Amino acid sequence: MKKHALLIALGLSLVLLFMGDAARFYRLGFVQFIDAKLYDYRLRLTLPAKGDDRIVILDIDEKSLKEEGRWPWGRDKMATLTEKLFDHYAVAVIGFDIVFAEEDSSSGLKVLEELGRNQLKNVTQYQSVLTRIKPQLEYDSLFADKIKNRNVVLGYFFSNSENGAARSISGVLPKAVFPPDTFKGRPINFFQFDSYGGNLPELQKNAVAAGHFTQAPDADGIVRRIPMIVEYEGAYYESLSLAVVRAALGMPRLSPGYAPGSDKNYGGLEWLTLESAQGNLRIPVDDKVSALVPYRGESRTFHYVSATDVLHDRVDLADMKNKIVLVGTSAQGLLDLRATPVDAVYPGVEVHANMISGILNQNIKQNPPYVLGENVLLVLVVGVVLAILLPMLSAMQGILVSVGALLIVVIFNGSMWVYGNIALPLAAGLIMILALFALNMTFGYFTTERTKRQITSLFGQYVPSEVVDEMSKNPEQVSMEGESREMTILFSDVRGFTTISEGLEPRELSLLMNEFLTPLSRVIYSYRGTIDKYMGDCIMAFWGAPLSDTRHAYHAVLSGLEMQRELSELQPHFRERGWPKIAIGVGINTGRVSVGNMGSEVRVAYTVMGDAVNLAARLEGITKEYGAGVLVGEVTKKDAPEFVYRELDLVRVKGKDKPVAIFEPLGLVGEVESAVLEEIKLFQQALRFYRKQEWDKAELQLYNLLKIAPRQKLYEVYGERIAYYRNNPPGEDWDGVFVFKTK
Repeated sequence: MKKHALLIALGLSLVLLFMGDAARFYRLGFVQFIDAKLYDYRLRLTLPAKGDDRIVILDIDEKSLKEEGRWPWGRDKMATLTEKLFDHYAVAVIGFDIVFAEEDSSSGLKVLEELGRNQLKNVTQYQSVLTRIKPQLEYDSLFADKIKNRNVVLGYFFSNSENGAARSISGVLPKAVFPPDTFKGRPINFFQFDSYGGNLPELQKNAVAAGHFTQAPDADGIVRRIPMIVEYEGAYYESLSLAVVRAALGMPRLSPGYAPGSDKNYGGLEWLTLESAQGNLRIPVDDKVSALVPYRGESRTFHYVSATDVLHDRVDLADMKNKIVLVGTSAQGLLDLRATPVDAVYPGVEVHANMISGILNQNIKQNPPYVLGENVLLVLVVGVVLAILLPMLSAMQGILVSVGALLIVVIFNGSMWVYGNIALPLAAGLIMILALFALNMTFGYFTTERTKRQITSLFGQYVPSEVVDEMSKNPEQVSMEGESREMTILFSDVRGFTTISEGLEPRELSLLMNEFLTPLSRVIYSYRGTIDKYMGDCIMAFWGAPLSDTRHAYHAVLSGLEMQRELSELQPHFRERGWPKIAIGVGINTGRVSVGNMGSEVRVAYTVMGDAVNLAARLEGITKEYGAGVLVGEVTKKDAPEFVYRELDLVRVKGKDKPVAIFEPLGLVGEVESAVLEEIKLFQQALRFYRKQEWDKAELQLYNLLKIAPRQKLYEVYGERIAYYRNNPPGEDWDGVFVFKTK
């Protein structure tokens, strides 16, 4: 975690940012916007796509306006409409999504009365007729009489004055559903208003109830909820949809429902209860005492009936009997169209129809105040886990974990939506997960690029680009600090280079060097080797750092043999250029060494040091003594058993007291010819005779070997040694070790 402290700190800062929004210490506009759109998507995804047979919308539509005349209609027509609905069609309830705030003077009664008081004051016949027809011309009274003692719910609205303007008040309000001080001492965030547009007193008096049709669109203008209860001058008034349901159920008592343990710090109003004889109905509300509208489909999902068809008895009785009828308009000119989650143009009256259906069906999504705490907890737990975990994972693991977290949040949220009927916020959690993922991927990308540049700068001259790429993917495996590792070291050197260099011009010598060093370096790179340095005609390389290599000995030996083959293929090209034949010796040794950045304040280099390095250099130096192309130490032979080896000698090199066995790798097991394997066996026998000081047997065996390989320098070397030891016996305590006096 210390290694990723900065990234974890940045991640936790993001978590705190989204927690603040979830806790509503502040609001992030983009989170609210996306949350609203996600709510809309879930809503559309689970729409029933069918209306409610108990509810009919009586539509003052374009057809009705064309046949009956422009709006507003006379109250006499509204009286006739009401009478037909109850007496002819036997509806259960009428709810008017209309306010009747002004007196209806369309009958001309006031004009007639004015004439009766002035020009026709003394005309007895006029006064008699006026008295007789006056009741038929008092349209408001006619309408009031028709709604009296009937299940009629009137609509009205609340508003707030703006910019210090005087309050706008018209008509009268119904009796408050909750009187002042009902919620005293509880911090409940009701919508509050200072103005209203009510109905005429005589209409309000005769109606069974009235409800406000004030809607509260969200910040994006979409109607997702309806305030069930609003506050005006300390009293509390119900919505039109709530009032219609109460009227349909016989005006049951409405009571507030509080969360257990709520107090003055938490108002706890989480639902409203209709205490009906048919069973209690619960209406879940949010912190503003609003309920989410349970839309059932796009506009006109409910059954619409044209008002003019009712007036002219063109509607089937069965379509209206015992129905809840909402009178409203879908005509565009009457400006009662809303933007909703399910349709951009949606009749306001149908919004109320959806809410009435939801109350009766008890399928209103809950969004109580305690959801805030659940959202905070979700953001905290998921956020902290991801903020700590993601920095420690690879890119693919990070993708899988992030996708998993998204699925968990979405599935949990969807389950609560479908099975718990709870609308939990979704955006904060999703955006936070995506933000944490993006942060880690972006940070990881730039860190990786920086690390890659650093690694390329540090190791580009030592290792191939493929290894650099691998190192950049796993930078934690790379260290520039000195450390002890088991590694394999290779030295190669051109034999007789001094003579060669003296016979060439400087430019030709440079070309020659490039011609043979380049392919040999590529061989080392191809087997994951690290080139330590070029020392004139010498190459120093090693395996096992900076990236770990469990087969470092195998790769080094394979490189040594391949270097000899590569150089052999270059000889024809050298002859064409007029260059001398090039021969190299390769010494390879395995052991524990120190590796890392070493040097001074002026210059440092990534290199290796230790006895194993020195021995590799000594082995390269004595290859020419045996006529061998590649020599390896005993540890290398043990760690790379995939090759066929010929044991050459037991030697004590300059600077070393302990003797070491040296071997010549001849090829991979299974690829060496049987004749060569037989030759190796014969030499092993000669070597045993030699070490036992059985000079005659050893000499005879070497004689036979020279017949097989007449130009094999190795056999000649041992022949010369035997001749020397015949004249200068090494003594009975001789251990078979040959001592080299020079490097």
